[in-house]
Amino acid sequence: MSHHRGARRTGATRVTLLTEGTYPHSHGGVSVWCDQLVQGMPDVEFDVVAVTGTGREPVVWDLPAHVSGVRSVPMWGAPPEGSLPRGRARRQLTTAYEQFLTALLDPRAEDGFAPALYALARAASDDALSPFLRSDQAITVLTGLWNRPGLAVREAGPTLHDALTATALLEHALRPLAAPPPETGVAHAVSGGVAALPGLAALERHGVPLLLTEHGVYLRERYLGYRTAPYRWPVKAVVLGFFRLLAGETYRRAALITPGNRYNRLWEEEGGADPEAIRTVYNGVDPAAFPAAGPEPLTPTLSWAGRVDPIKDLETLIRAFALVRAELPDARLRLFGGTPRGGEGYRERCEALAAQLGHADAVTFEGRVDDIKDAYAAGNVVMLSSISEGFPFTLIEAMSCGRATVSTDVGGVREAVGDTGLVVAPRDPAAMAAAALRLLADAPRRRAMGEAARLRVIEQFTLRQTIDTFRAIYLELPHLTPEKKTVPAPAPLPAATVTGTGSLAL
Repeated sequence: MSHHRGARRTGATRVTLLTEGTYPHSHGGVSVWCDQLVQGMPDVEFDVVAVTGTGREPVVWDLPAHVSGVRSVPMWGAPPEGSLPRGRARRQLTTAYEQFLTALLDPRAEDGFAPALYALARAASDDALSPFLRSDQAITVLTGLWNRPGLAVREAGPTLHDALTATALLEHALRPLAAPPPETGVAHAVSGGVAALPGLAALERHGVPLLLTEHGVYLRERYLGYRTAPYRWPVKAVVLGFFRLLAGETYRRAALITPGNRYNRLWEEEGGADPEAIRTVYNGVDPAAFPAAGPEPLTPTLSWAGRVDPIKDLETLIRAFALVRAELPDARLRLFGGTPRGGEGYRERCEALAAQLGHADAVTFEGRVDDIKDAYAAGNVVMLSSISEGFPFTLIEAMSCGRATVSTDVGGVREAVGDTGLVVAPRDPAAMAAAALRLLADAPRRRAMGEAARLRVIEQFTLRQTIDTFRAIYLELPHLTPEKKTVPAPAPLPAATVTGTGSLAL
């Protein structure tokens, strides 16, 4: 679905934002960041290609006139229109798809991923890829491949049901290749993964430079999500193989990568990015929009703000609060933020946990708040309990408001906080509770930390710095000579093991 907004201005720098599940169809930190860029650069012409769920999601942000158009690319819902290719075209697509799958499952064949991906992109532009992936032939290719001797996935005994499931997941994940890619300007993917697919197609077809900004590490979050996904290992091997090789191709082909923190940079370099093509750009806030909060509440209160989502790990926060309340019976936990569509079950699980622990009367889910500053002001201490983050807006906003914070040691949290807040290990209720109790018991320390936190934001993390940096990048990239990266790919990340913060083995 496309929304066009007036005549295109001539002479303006053009940027196509590539998003997934965020701006302009939902709220959240990445959407706030996109809106900041758009609103802060009225001299730049923006388009948006937004990967969405069903395509029926409304635009929830007020778009200024210099956003020329929004194209929604639904990953779910009704399949795209098109027809199965015939004859030579069908044989060529079958060969490309077999090469694509082989790269996902055989480490010796990974060099074939990129040419196969771009062959699939050409088929998608002809409306042929989705019908092919929904055909019996696509299933036959996969079942024949992963039963070859020597492939590790064969040892897991893949079934026909596994093949149907894996093929369906790939068909949905590859749908963004059918979106018309930008032909001029800069393609700015605001996450890795499927949002970058139209940008890679634009680079391959039209030489449009690709700019990649990762707020969280997309590949790491896919590993975390698939850890508990209800799929057998053969399905995970295919899908995670796709995300891993897609991350590597995006890192290698991007003209510039602008992670929001140094932690992301390590993943990007490990995934194949040229270190010279990486430039850290921190998120920023307007200190005037987040002034020092007023007096603290008289009742000892922990506040939290964000979207209600498993990656925010509210269960650990609720368990930590139970330990806090054992010491401070009057304590309260106030949770501010909306629940994304489809996330109602997680919120209900968190509410049930609070009730099970005997604290339903003191834990309140208060939904979206008209002014997010009120969420930070509501607490003596602002909490962040996530298991994955980039450079979280809620943290630097709370810091700008002069509130002391307790945060989990993920992503760029330590870079944001410095010594102006307490940082604890993720998924550790006891450590989180102990840190919160230390601050609740020491008002002078809270006050000193809050003042230092606001000063840190003013000195290092202002919105003006962020916008000026990206404006300069947007002006710079179209004038670079387009060329394919020649950086050799390092040893790939293991398909089933993730190292670093939140390590796991699937």
